[in-house]
Amino acid sequence: MTLVMDKAALEDFMAQEFAQVADVLSVHEVCEDHVTLKLTPTEAHLRPGGTVSGPSMFMLADVVLYFAILSRIGPVALAVTTNAHIDFMRKPEGGEPIYGEATILKLGRNLAVGQVAIKNAGSDDVLAQASLTYALPPKR
Repeated sequence: MTLVMDKAALEDFMAQEFAQVADVLSVHEVCEDHVTLKLTPTEAHLRPGGTVSGPSMFMLADVVLYFAILSRIGPVALAVTTNAHIDFMRKPEGGEPIYGEATILKLGRNLAVGQVAIKNAGSDDVLAQASLTYALPPKR
């Protein structure tokens, strides 16, 4: 698939449209086959025991797949999550950034389906795996 938005364009979109998470999420990599975001957790993202919370990992999964879709279709603010499933498999290190790598499985006219693997930096072990579906607004 051809990229419509590159790393700089996605960073600008995040700064303008997602200011509420721009302090903890950053665009790490944008390729034709995947997009990766980095979550730098703060104390607010940690559970007792120092691990990154499930809702924080879900936020990473949701936003990174959204950005993977935008990288293919452009800045469509009204694409919305319609289905999501996440499996938590390993405990992330609380004081370390985690990465979400999104791959689009299907990009249709009305729906986009993808998967996200969440990992610690430098590790191939998957911490969480998510599958999400987005509804895309009709083209006008």
